[in-house]
Amino acid sequence: MKNTKRASVFLTILTYFSMLSCSTLTYDTIYPTLKDGQYDSEFPYRSTSNELEKISNAIQRIISSAFYRVYVFNPDDNYTMEDLLKQRIEKIAAKEILTDNSSSGTALVVYSEGGNVALVTCSHTINFPDTIIAYKADTKGNPTKYIESISIKERQVVYVAGFPEGSIVDVLVDDPKTDIAIIGRKYGVQSGIRFPYFKFKMGRAKDLEWGTFVYLLGFPMNNKMITKGIVSSPNKDDIGSFLVDAVINPGFSGGIVLAIRDGVPNFELVGIVQSVPEEKEEMLYPDITDKAAGYNPVIPYKGAIYVKKHSSIRYGITRIIPVEALVKLIEENKSYLIKEGFPIFQ
Repeated sequence: MKNTKRASVFLTILTYFSMLSCSTLTYDTIYPTLKDGQYDSEFPYRSTSNELEKISNAIQRIISSAFYRVYVFNPDDNYTMEDLLKQRIEKIAAKEILTDNSSSGTALVVYSEGGNVALVTCSHTINFPDTIIAYKADTKGNPTKYIESISIKERQVVYVAGFPEGSIVDVLVDDPKTDIAIIGRKYGVQSGIRFPYFKFKMGRAKDLEWGTFVYLLGFPMNNKMITKGIVSSPNKDDIGSFLVDAVINPGFSGGIVLAIRDGVPNFELVGIVQSVPEEKEEMLYPDITDKAAGYNPVIPYKGAIYVKKHSSIRYGITRIIPVEALVKLIEENKSYLIKEGFPIFQ
């Protein structure tokens, strides 16, 4: 009886190792190049949901708002920029208007310790011009040197949706040249505040190849989403910029690009979503000042018509900032970041 039980146990163990051996053999046969040390070009061989969920918790939606004081001049006055520099604008303006401009994007939490939190995003998502000048047009519609209105930025704030204490964060490092910015906030050790942050490996965009499979995470149109894409034009420049065929919408700027090296769960950050190509088109619009006006599509419109610039996004071509640019920016500002309490990647 004992010999029978021993034989049964031995048979069970032998079957298990036999199945494991077959599984390994099948794995190596189907994915012979999965362990080649390169980024994978094939679709992941198993579920990536657990890893992607953890990573998605580290991205945040950001909103940047700039507040302007607009000076509008009398249509009969012809002021040039030189004229405005010689006198006080508020004295010659016909009226003053307060207005604001906002944009949204995505940021990745890269540090969260001791009540301090730091995030990485695109510079253009948090920046607005200090001065906006609108020039009068001549009879042919060409701009002249005479100013119609001038908008001067008075202040600007950056919010991280859902963050405590008003959600406002500070700009720690801003580099428009690489289009990368680091934002953060000191809540203090006593606050006990801690956010999920990116704990996976920093990759190397220069190792990407034509056809490398990548995931993109961001907040298009204020919705947290994951999409996928294929790398094109790797190493477009000296720092390793590349393109992805993913279809993204406004709000994805600052989102992250992940590649997989030698199979799941080996995710690596290889880039930051920068932008998609867009073309400006001048289109005719009805009177936008009359909010209550209704337009019948079967009756010719006879009201006032205005020209407005319209942006047409060219979907399917997404520009990516390589992760090397981020690592270099952090290294260049390492001393300052540590001094301020944000030892990122320390």
